[in-house]
Amino acid sequence: MCNNGRMSVIDDYLATLSGAEKTLVEHMCGGVRRMVPIVTEELSYAMPAFKYKGKGLVAIMVNKQFLSLYPFGSVEGLGLDLIGFEGTKGSIHFSVEHPLPDDLLCQIITKRIQQIEGK
Repeated sequence: MCNNGRMSVIDDYLATLSGAEKTLVEHMCGGVRRMVPIVTEELSYAMPAFKYKGKGLVAIMVNKQFLSLYPFGSVEGLGLDLIGFEGTKGSIHFSVEHPLPDDLLCQIITKRIQQIEGK
C-alpha cells in the first residue's frame, strides 16, 4: 500500500494477479519501492507504472505469453547486457521460469534514474 493507507494503482494491479506470476511481480515491485522510496505509482500509457520525478521509470506487466518490463524508452539505450532475454525496442520479456535477476533490475532502475536526471 502507498504511505497514505490507500491502495495504489500498482497494488490494484497486483490484486488481479495470482500464483507464481503474482509472487514474482510483487517481488519486483517491492524491489523498485525499496530502491527508490520517492517513486510514485500512477497509470502511464494505460499501464500501472512507477514514476520518478514525474517521468516513467518502469512498468512491470503480465501478458498472455510472457511478463514484460517497460523502461519507458529504448531498451538498447540502457546499454546493459540483456543476453538471454527477448523483447522489443521498448520492453524486456521474461518468465517465472527465467525471471530478471534482482541485480539486473537494479541496473535498469539506476540507468533510468540517470536518464531522467540527464546524467
